[in-house]
Amino acid sequence: MKGWWGRILRVDLTNNKVWVQEYSPDVAQQFIGGRGLAIKILWDEVKGADPLGPENKLVFAAGPFNGLPTPSGGKLVVAAKSPLTGGYGDGNLGTMATVHLRKAGYDAIVVEGKAKKPVYLYIENDNVSILSAEGLWGLDTFKTEEELKKIHGKNVGILSIGPGGENLVRYAVVMSQEGRAAGRPGMGAVMGSKKLKAVVIKGTKEIPVADKKKLQELSKEAYKAIQSSPAYPFWKRQGTMAAVEWTNENSALPTRNFSDGSFEFARSIDGYTMEGMKVKQRGCPYCNMPCGNVVLDAEAQESELDYENVALLGSNLGLGKLNEVSVLNRLADMYGLDTISLGVSISFVMEAVERGLLKEGPTFGDFKGAKQLIEDIAFRRGELGNFAAEGVMRMSQKLGDDSFAMHVKGLETSGYNCFIYPAMALAFGTSSIGAHHKEAWVIAWEIGTAPIEGEQAKKVEYKITYNPEKAAKVIELQRLRGGLFEMLTACRLPWVEVGLSLDYYPKLLEAITGVKYTWDDLYRAADRVYALIRAFWVREFNGKWDRKMDYPPKRWFIEGLKSGSYKGMHLDEKQYDKLLSEYYRLRGWDERGIPKEETLKELGLEEVIPELEKVTKLE
Repeated sequence: MKGWWGRILRVDLTNNKVWVQEYSPDVAQQFIGGRGLAIKILWDEVKGADPLGPENKLVFAAGPFNGLPTPSGGKLVVAAKSPLTGGYGDGNLGTMATVHLRKAGYDAIVVEGKAKKPVYLYIENDNVSILSAEGLWGLDTFKTEEELKKIHGKNVGILSIGPGGENLVRYAVVMSQEGRAAGRPGMGAVMGSKKLKAVVIKGTKEIPVADKKKLQELSKEAYKAIQSSPAYPFWKRQGTMAAVEWTNENSALPTRNFSDGSFEFARSIDGYTMEGMKVKQRGCPYCNMPCGNVVLDAEAQESELDYENVALLGSNLGLGKLNEVSVLNRLADMYGLDTISLGVSISFVMEAVERGLLKEGPTFGDFKGAKQLIEDIAFRRGELGNFAAEGVMRMSQKLGDDSFAMHVKGLETSGYNCFIYPAMALAFGTSSIGAHHKEAWVIAWEIGTAPIEGEQAKKVEYKITYNPEKAAKVIELQRLRGGLFEMLTACRLPWVEVGLSLDYYPKLLEAITGVKYTWDDLYRAADRVYALIRAFWVREFNGKWDRKMDYPPKRWFIEGLKSGSYKGMHLDEKQYDKLLSEYYRLRGWDERGIPKEETLKELGLEEVIPELEKVTKLE
């Protein structure tokens, strides 16, 4: 094979064993890499596992774009059965670890079992060691990476967990490079459950490609196109932080646990305020449009900001001082906690206190209380810290009130309030991991404008509609964002934010692998991955699957916006249900949201049919 190594590094921590498994060219071509390879492994090997038990498997999966000069091709997928949702969980991060993994001669690492004592994995090409991490256990992710670089040198890729992962916080993440995070649905907790503190990788091999000259020509052309885009200068200044003002103007900014869509202090936490505080920028490997804006926080420490963490730890908590929000963000990164789920979990606690459902805890606008709660969550200290470490779904179940629980399938909602945006609500409802925006950021299309300079705060006259094309648009974006980019594995921002032509991607893929993919081929591969992920959910829930699991949070149906020109407006449940049915029809799934037998056959997933028939009758 060219472009793929066809090799997976296998690690059994229970038996202290390491070996290499080769996989077939057919698997490589059908699933491409990244998320595709990860779900193939998990479907085949993780059945009915306790997410925090030794039988769960943690997959670090790269794609053919990784380790090569491809536009923003420095991503790595981390996947496992989720301890937060009970279904498929993954996330990607930009890290040198993906470059070194590929240059070490592997497409993925699969970790199973559980070590008796804390360990870390050291990989240097074909030399792989399981080493003691007892001296690292308890350190935050920043300190862990610092110590490991003292030992192994700076030219390595490092993935690690902090106290959040060690203490099995259900939304703990895997961290790298002091601000890069992966695995919102608790991938850090899975790593912690295995007593795996870190993975350190050093690779020096040359990745085999089909047409090196063509790859270099296309990459050079694409990188130049990125920098030539009219949107590039403003992107360099604000990155995703431009979305704060835009969402606020269009009543989509999460405010006080998503109870409203606009925040009175939005200007104090937006991209312009960030620009005045910025001290540097960070980017992923092979990226020439870095989005990591680093500021000095209220404690004079560096904190890397983007829109999601500012929205969920800022306006969503009623906090209007960006330097204080930055402290909370830095602590989340140090402790290895997902900033989105953390912000929504804290906001749920705040509202529960205001409603009298909890006797004590911080309330909206309480920076010190929020800071203390983050520390308590990371270490599972006290009754409240332990409670909030379980996530919104479990907290709402314990309190017996899910009317203000902002999650889908157990994963907390990311930074777009959808009282009036049914397409984005559908994107949250049908995302393959739970309420996450990454796979179908359809809200810009739905509003009709995006956050770009000169009109980033443009307020549009918007009317709620439930047109069937909204379902089609969600699927189109899922095929691209949650399919193509997650399989390659590459960042979607060059296309989304500065308009890099999508035509570069199949051309680059062909130059790397020698395999010519049409757009129909790529869409079919994306649909194959989505169907297999959905089959995993259905199987792991033992057939107890219902279309209601694809519903957005109740709040968007039962309450209206509290302020602004759209005051009082909210989603209509019957209309949403019709939109969901259209989504299923286009996907070839039945009215429960389960792939039909004919769909599975068409996608080349015949082996899935008997597995699903064991737990539910297929149509």
